[in-house]
Amino acid sequence: MLRKLEKIGTKAYIGLIFFFLYAPIAVLIVFSFNDSKSMATWNGFTLKWYSELLNNDRILTALYYTLGIALVSSIIATIIGTISAIGIHKSKGFRKKLLLNINYIPVLNPDIVTGISLMCLFIFLRGFMNISFGLLTMLLAHITFNIPYVILSVLPKLKQLPLNLEDAALDLGATPSYAMRKIILPQIKPGIISGFLIAFTMSIDDFVISFFTTGPGVTNLSIEIYSMARRGIKPEINALSTIMFLLVLILLLFINKKDSIVRSGSIE
Repeated sequence: MLRKLEKIGTKAYIGLIFFFLYAPIAVLIVFSFNDSKSMATWNGFTLKWYSELLNNDRILTALYYTLGIALVSSIIATIIGTISAIGIHKSKGFRKKLLLNINYIPVLNPDIVTGISLMCLFIFLRGFMNISFGLLTMLLAHITFNIPYVILSVLPKLKQLPLNLEDAALDLGATPSYAMRKIILPQIKPGIISGFLIAFTMSIDDFVISFFTTGPGVTNLSIEIYSMARRGIKPEINALSTIMFLLVLILLLFINKKDSIVRSGSIE
């Protein structure tokens, strides 16, 4: 009897957690089809906010900047982060601990501190390199705070590799570059992909650092939504958020389906 109560309590607790996580998203999706601009009343089903989303130049421009900066910064951060993770993995002793602790600082550091620090850095560099706030500064800022997450995603995969894997490849006649491209990188590919996805998500989600490093005419979705919040969130944002949520959901289902097919094929 006690075990049944524990199971019921555990299921109820998990159910409450998922309810509080996904209830706001469900409300957002439902009201993206509301015929009223207000989320306090339901005036009927409509798709007009999705059509108006395609005609809203401000939101679409912010979306283009958001996706463009996220994609470019994630690719660059993944390349730099993977190389850095390999270098940290090969380091030993005090140097390795020092590099790891330096890598942890941007992750643990509050975004407000990172944003202000990068803003001050760009202001300082503007006097020497003629750097103006805008697309370049926001891109550099996103690359900067994405690199530590990529490193933390790749390092566990490097630790799982056999200790003498690279030495064995070199003994068999492989060059260092060939061993890296054909042996090491394929083994740590899941960590690299995870790092890229985390960096991409963090870049889309960021507001504070983007707010302090952007310039005139350059804005992403988080800044655009923040500016709308003073006057009221437009229903087009609900439609855009619904589309983004569904795309992520479809991507996750596709990845899980692909993994299950690969696993079933390997078992057979």
